[in-house]
Amino acid sequence: MKKIEELICKISALTGKVSALFLLLLLLNVFYDVILRYLFNDVSIGMQELEWHLYASIFLLGISYTLTLDGHVRVDVFYENFSPQRQALVNGVGTILFIIPFALLISWYGVQFAWDSYQLGESSGDPGGLPYRWIIKAMIPLSSVLLIISSTGSLLRSWQTLNKRERSIK
Repeated sequence: MKKIEELICKISALTGKVSALFLLLLLLNVFYDVILRYLFNDVSIGMQELEWHLYASIFLLGISYTLTLDGHVRVDVFYENFSPQRQALVNGVGTILFIIPFALLISWYGVQFAWDSYQLGESSGDPGGLPYRWIIKAMIPLSSVLLIISSTGSLLRSWQTLNKRERSIK
């Protein structure tokens, strides 16, 4: 079980690095767009669309990475005062009841969403916009699958925390 958790952490770390790379590309893209607009009085629709593609990708990939780091937002009014075992129980139940079903639902519909876009050859409606709209749409089910992987790691950590208590009681 420890090997599975380590693999999940490696996948999540890679996801975080890809997200960080996209952030750097977004920064360069915005810089280029500003220079083009204000120094040369020109705009590139494709580069502007790439900005929101990169931003969406950063957000979508960052969800699973944040879950692995336990950096997601939660209401800590009660949670912070719970014992580690009770926190693990809350995390485990929340993962099973909310995160995994939600991610499965999004990935189920997201695959068809991206596939339809691919089959239609969907591209930007704007002249000079980006082709291959299916790529950004495919990020939706991909991020859901990565979220399922990360939530499995979270579930394993919760299980290990709960299992430690059982061992100490015996």
